[in-house]
Amino acid sequence: MKRRPLVLIVWFLFAATLTPAQQTSPQRRIGVDDLFEYREAHDPQITADGHLIAYTVTSTSLKEDKVESRIWMVAAAGGDPVALTVEGVSSEHPRWSPDGKALAFLSARKDADGNESKTQVYLLRREGGEAVRVTDTVQDVEDFAWSPDGKRLVLLLRDPSAEELEASTAKEKCGEGADKACAGRKAKAQPPWVIDRLYFKEDTVGYLDRRRTHLYVFDVASRSLTQVTSGDYDDVRPSWSPDSKYLAFASNRSKPDPDATFFVNIWVVEADNKDQGAHPRQVTTDRVFVEESDLNTYPVWSPDGKWIAYSTQLDPRILDYGTRHIALSPSAGGPSKVLTHALDRNTSNPRFAPDGQSIYFVVDDDGTQNLAEVRLNDLKITRPIGGRLMLEDFTVSKDGTIAANISTMDRPYEIYTIPGGPLTRITHLNDAWLAQFRLSPGEYVSFKSKDGTIVHGYLYRPVDYVPGKKYPTILRPHGGPQWAYYAEFQESAQLLAANGYAVLLPNPRGSTGYGEDFCRAIFAAWGDKDYQDDMAMVDYAIAQGIADPDKLGVGGHSYGAISTDFIIAQTDRFKAAISDAGGAEYSSLWGHDEYVREYIGELGFPWEHRDTWNHVAWLWHVKDIHTPTLFMGGNIDWNVPIIGGEQMYESLKALGRETLLVVYPDESHEFKTPSHIKDRFERILAWYAHYVKADGTPARPVAKPAESQIPTKSAD
Repeated sequence: MKRRPLVLIVWFLFAATLTPAQQTSPQRRIGVDDLFEYREAHDPQITADGHLIAYTVTSTSLKEDKVESRIWMVAAAGGDPVALTVEGVSSEHPRWSPDGKALAFLSARKDADGNESKTQVYLLRREGGEAVRVTDTVQDVEDFAWSPDGKRLVLLLRDPSAEELEASTAKEKCGEGADKACAGRKAKAQPPWVIDRLYFKEDTVGYLDRRRTHLYVFDVASRSLTQVTSGDYDDVRPSWSPDSKYLAFASNRSKPDPDATFFVNIWVVEADNKDQGAHPRQVTTDRVFVEESDLNTYPVWSPDGKWIAYSTQLDPRILDYGTRHIALSPSAGGPSKVLTHALDRNTSNPRFAPDGQSIYFVVDDDGTQNLAEVRLNDLKITRPIGGRLMLEDFTVSKDGTIAANISTMDRPYEIYTIPGGPLTRITHLNDAWLAQFRLSPGEYVSFKSKDGTIVHGYLYRPVDYVPGKKYPTILRPHGGPQWAYYAEFQESAQLLAANGYAVLLPNPRGSTGYGEDFCRAIFAAWGDKDYQDDMAMVDYAIAQGIADPDKLGVGGHSYGAISTDFIIAQTDRFKAAISDAGGAEYSSLWGHDEYVREYIGELGFPWEHRDTWNHVAWLWHVKDIHTPTLFMGGNIDWNVPIIGGEQMYESLKALGRETLLVVYPDESHEFKTPSHIKDRFERILAWYAHYVKADGTPARPVAKPAESQIPTKSAD
């Protein structure tokens, strides 16, 4: 008997969970405001006995112009969820105590005087009652984890700033409120930044100083705090040994300068270490290393405490283009073992099975993220949760119950379990919301590039698609470039499809999920093979009779914007382009953005490898651009600074081309303000409607609030 493909099995399981309202025809097309009404479930955490799952729910309020995260709880068997934290204040990072009787989480709540406090650990008893703040540090608590015996927490704290220490001293002197002796204190001017680091700037943070993150052990009963690591290094991702005696963590302690490399190794320190100067023990060696920028490389201990698992790259020379593998090292030190050599796919989030005989992990494969499991005895890999879906994170109880948050092409992130095998959705955050709309189902397609390489991507037809009719089509290159489009709910694609466009989401060379050779094919050669692959998907959509070749648009964010810039510099096929947080001349970004180490590793020094830098600098081809282009970005984006958009805009403007620049105040690379996100969506729709559809829509959205204008000198 033939086995059904796993993707079909998963689809049948999803279809079986649809409510009658969802199985009927939805009523209307999705609009911009609708995109702020759905919710997402993240960070699932199951109790040790496998009975309860805590998770966060992210929601957006246009009215209050903010995003909020609350913690909820649901039975692993399903049922009505219960809100554990209050509305009006974000709470995140829920973690059950080992006995399951309490839930600790992070939140920044106002003090008795209504002033914003630092992010602290709060404790909520399972039997009920109000959450109680248990830590009181002068700086934010950035991360924490319970000790297996439930008596202590390890906290991740950054060295306090002078301002934080001064505020703490004033608080001790004046009390919680500002009395007469303290009321007259004046705010001091911001002191200058004094820079002495190679890696000195980071998005959402700004200029970096020498304050580092270190591990502290917090005794829950006595409320005492002990620092256990120190030095001019960032220590991250702490993990307790099963006997609660040791802490494993990731840290770049390269000599002489950690800023000059990405060599983050796994280290172990005694949890009772009171000598901050004591040297932790290095577990991994330079044969394998952990990529610093990957947040899911953290170490995890085997149940018997003899091994530590982590995600690693093997070749530092190819940076993020290299495949990440699951590896295993003896916790006492010694030769390590890579477990997923044969897979050639990015892996992350390792967790030991309760019996210690296998390791679960997330695998990035073929435009999906699945849950995989590797057996330690024979390295056989299976997929407990597979198919065309996007699994973000997962949690495992001691009885082996797995809970995960998963998105599909037709549904935002929800919580699922696999009790006894079948995948079951146990939250229903968006059932009523989804039932209102006609959505584009999306298709995963493959096509040949110019040189014969097989490329894949996601194609969304307009929601009211009629076979045989050609439609205006938008190409959306993705960010990264070491990233991909996945089988998850794509709000931008759904919005464009609702407005009558076919939408193309290609995974060209440079994308993850297709092997190391495929990813590294654009190393130091942006805009070559990935350009050919992007164009191949356009040609595919035209050949299928879906895309109107006379009504094409292109646009993307981050590397998607960089792709947009090099696409319109090489072809005039597109009627309009939108470049959101892009760059086109990188020597001007050298020393200005956060990528100094990546530039050195991939392009070399600009004064030594000028030809390489010029090869990827599509600003030098700006005279060939005739496509009307909208440039956008945040004014404090240090990932891809707005200077890239400014340079392209200024160049096209000087050449007399149709262009516009929109800069959003107080926004980093990923926007946080809902009203700005709404404005961006509306501008995208207006720009494409005006130039691609040519339907008479103004290029700028109508009835907008007064836009900020750059002041000009008045005439005398």
